[in-house]
Amino acid sequence: MSEIKLVAETRTQFGKGAARKIRRDHKIPAVLYGHGAEPVHITLPGHDTMMALKTANALLDIEVDGKSQLALAKDVQRDPIKPVIEHVDLVVVRRDEKVTVDVPVHVEGEAAAETVVTVESQTVQLEVLATKIPENVVVSVEGLPAGTQIPASALELPEGAELVADPELLVVNITQQITAEALESELAEAEAEAGIEHDESDEEAAEAQAAEAQAAEGDDDEASSGLDAG
Repeated sequence: MSEIKLVAETRTQFGKGAARKIRRDHKIPAVLYGHGAEPVHITLPGHDTMMALKTANALLDIEVDGKSQLALAKDVQRDPIKPVIEHVDLVVVRRDEKVTVDVPVHVEGEAAAETVVTVESQTVQLEVLATKIPENVVVSVEGLPAGTQIPASALELPEGAELVADPELLVVNITQQITAEALESELAEAEAEAGIEHDESDEEAAEAQAAEAQAAEGDDDEASSGLDAG
């Protein structure tokens, strides 16, 4: 993964009011810390930072006062409604050190016919060099039959990466596709167990009335036959 350069500015004003002013200027308040150094409070360029953080585990080259420092985003606080980043915690890393990161799982290929592929774990935790963080871990399901389960221990990891996650963690699960009839039956059974009752639809009511009319007609026929016989 290539490094993404961001030019930051040091900041001396803090609090909600100062943070709002920074965001109004289309910038993002952040703090840079790690390796025993004192935290450095900085301001990041808004648009460039948002674009950079669209990539999981982006390796950032933060330039502050003419000096560069590699960092990873440890925590990103986002506005719950607006597409705005409110604050970023950055942890300092070195080129030769290993870091623990959650790497996205990417599934490729098509499993056997009439199967359903479920990604049970969207990420898997790995230990890798800070400068060699993979964009994803690829899992091939090409031609795999129903009943196949792929745990973390079976993943093909990028060179130099070590698995941190539980080896038995279920990552991908392939099951048999359920038919519409079987699904409807399961839903009806589950609703019956839960005591859920549905109002009769117009179509069902019409069918019921037709069945009742047919039954009544049959009873009349039987009664007429009995009178004739008498």
